[in-house]
Amino acid sequence: MSKPSLNIGDLSPEERLRLIEELWDSLNDESETVPLTDAQREELDRRLDELERSGPEGIPWDQVLQQIRSRPR
Repeated sequence: MSKPSLNIGDLSPEERLRLIEELWDSLNDESETVPLTDAQREELDRRLDELERSGPEGIPWDQVLQQIRSRPR
């Protein structure tokens, strides 16, 4: 039995975003089957090492919100 075809051009932007989200979530369910390249694995290791050395970086939410609200419109 063949699957029905999907014409992506017929979908609204919201429907396409929902489809992307569903596809992404389906990959997450099978994350072990999505191989990483050596370069990707090295980059992930580098980032984890940096995080362990310096701790999480970021700014508090109230500061982010203040920056957003102070932008000229």
